[in-house]
Amino acid sequence: MVNVPDSLPARMYLLAHDPRRQRMTAGSRLGYVLRAAALTELFLDGRLLDERKRAVPGTPGNDPYGLLAQIASSRPRTWQHWVRKDSRAMKRRVQSELVDAGLIRVQEHRVLGVFPATRVTVRDPRVVKSLWRGASSALWGQPVAHVNSLDAAVVALAAAGEITTFLPRSERRRHKRRIADLSARSGPAPKAVRKVIEANTAAAAA
Repeated sequence: MVNVPDSLPARMYLLAHDPRRQRMTAGSRLGYVLRAAALTELFLDGRLLDERKRAVPGTPGNDPYGLLAQIASSRPRTWQHWVRKDSRAMKRRVQSELVDAGLIRVQEHRVLGVFPATRVTVRDPRVVKSLWRGASSALWGQPVAHVNSLDAAVVALAAAGEITTFLPRSERRRHKRRIADLSARSGPAPKAVRKVIEANTAAAAA
């Protein structure tokens, strides 16, 4: 039996893994995607609401990454703010959870004997293949309204965060309309990821 994690952040982390090079892709974007994935889970369950393009607490409930507590203790802020906040820590947290669950192995090493690097190995490649099949099915055939909400969110987040291991640029162009429809089902966080990345790109260019 393939042990596929229920957590949306864990799913996004695994889909960003490059099995050929045994490393993570997306760089700093991955932290934003993982934060957005956690926000999306809360939004889909009604634990977060969108008011005037701000994230606000909704129905009380489970808060696995402490985002509800952060948001409840703050004045209303944009979704982009919460996508940015603690994104590096979020990446470490999700990675640690996957190690503890026995889904990945993380090894520190040095490139050319000098530069520190991390090698990430998915212990059971079938897990990623199962996630890939589920998310890929969201791009084809059935009406958008019938797509599993987590699969829809995976596609929306992968497109917004440019997770090329799952959705290379050519596929994002090919399925642009479908991705837009799936993103509309997934709440404000995927759009916030895209805006954060665009702002970073513009700042770097300037």
